[in-house]
Amino acid sequence: MLFNSLEFAIFLPVVFLIYWSISKNVKAQNLFLLAASYFFYGWWDWRYLSLVLLCSVTNYTAGILMMRTGAQKRRKIILTVCCLVSLGVLGVFKYYDFFITSFADAFSIFGFHLKINTLELILPVGISFYTFHTLSYTIDIYRRKFEPTKDAVSFFLFVSIFPLAMAGPIERATNLLPQIYKRRTFDYALAVDGIRQILWGLFKKMLIADSCAAVANNIFSNSAIYPGSTLALGAILFAFQIYGDFSGYSDMAVGIGKLLGFKFLRNFNFPYFSRDIAEFWRRWHISLNTWFRDYLYIPLGGSRGAKWIVVRNTFIIFLVSGFWHGTSWTFIAWGAYHALLFLPFILSGKNRKYTNTVAEGKKLPNLKELLQMALTFALVAFGWILFRAESIAQAWNYILGMFSSPGFIVPQSVSNKSLMVLILFIPVFMIMEWLGRENQYAIEKIGLTWKKPIRYILYYAIIMAIFMFAGNSSDFIYFQF
Repeated sequence: MLFNSLEFAIFLPVVFLIYWSISKNVKAQNLFLLAASYFFYGWWDWRYLSLVLLCSVTNYTAGILMMRTGAQKRRKIILTVCCLVSLGVLGVFKYYDFFITSFADAFSIFGFHLKINTLELILPVGISFYTFHTLSYTIDIYRRKFEPTKDAVSFFLFVSIFPLAMAGPIERATNLLPQIYKRRTFDYALAVDGIRQILWGLFKKMLIADSCAAVANNIFSNSAIYPGSTLALGAILFAFQIYGDFSGYSDMAVGIGKLLGFKFLRNFNFPYFSRDIAEFWRRWHISLNTWFRDYLYIPLGGSRGAKWIVVRNTFIIFLVSGFWHGTSWTFIAWGAYHALLFLPFILSGKNRKYTNTVAEGKKLPNLKELLQMALTFALVAFGWILFRAESIAQAWNYILGMFSSPGFIVPQSVSNKSLMVLILFIPVFMIMEWLGRENQYAIEKIGLTWKKPIRYILYYAIIMAIFMFAGNSSDFIYFQF
């Protein structure tokens, strides 16, 4: 069930009405929301609800067991078993076939052809996200950051709450569980803010991402026949596609959370307005990057110690991040590419040079800031070629082709509608993002001081643009991760 589907347009209002009609009883409210979340996830494939339950039961039990023992050795054993179960399920469904085929391919280089049996399992939607949800909870209990919950319904809801079930943001128990415990009363202002954020998420997904996909997919699929400038266009449009797709989902998830009285973690902070790669990674997929920072990078030693340790930790964090995204060497190469870009900043201690918003309090950036943003975007867009390509060979040929011929040919299969969307709405999209860059999302405060009729014209214009010019609906890119 996609956020931009007719089914969800029916599902959400029904859940909203029932949910708030029982708001006087927080236990009933949580139980209903848990049932609605399982229904939402089961709509995709009910059989994989068993994995959600397994992950939930394992980590809930581990938390209770750690609470009952003070012995550090026993706590470590419980944590280890819990991690092995959670990561083992993730490994079997997501990584088994990759490892077994890579193992066989390595032997084939030396003339040994092994017979292997792959599982060919369908990757359960959202498995990487809810696995990390639960692991952060259990690890934080092990670190004695908070006491485990005894309320099974609240914990199971934390794991599977439907706005976050498919593609995050990756929530922390310290943020979400206290909100689940307490009684929630309807907040009109928060709900209206949520609707605005959902609207902007739909605009980014249906108008920007899906329209860019029509062109980018054509270029990547037929890269051998296009000249270099067209391939560069494909990389740029994919950069807009993946940003509109994933940040659009995150906006909708956070907005739906507001409709239900929750404040979820922010996942994107206008990353394409970054002035260097270090700033980009603080603004892109924030919930995942902070997860890796807190549970992998810092425990490894972070940026402390000898230079070689810093280099090692930087490459580990980016390679694991790449591998988290998918079972292909292209994702690992993408992670290594960004590690190389990031390394000079962390070695020189300049990785936190830019922590404020670009051109803060100003209407326009200065020339230096403009050039910095352009260079950072170009480096990121170049890296997206590795992310998007089907194989290392395709990525290499794409890059070679991009620098081989200067001519520009408009892809013949691109419809006039797609061209109009790209020409008209990407500039509008970037202007709106720029104007709202100091807020949580682009249209959070745009127009709030206008008279109501004028403000509503803006919202209706966005709605009409979506209905009239949206590209062909497609799954969210991060559903495959």
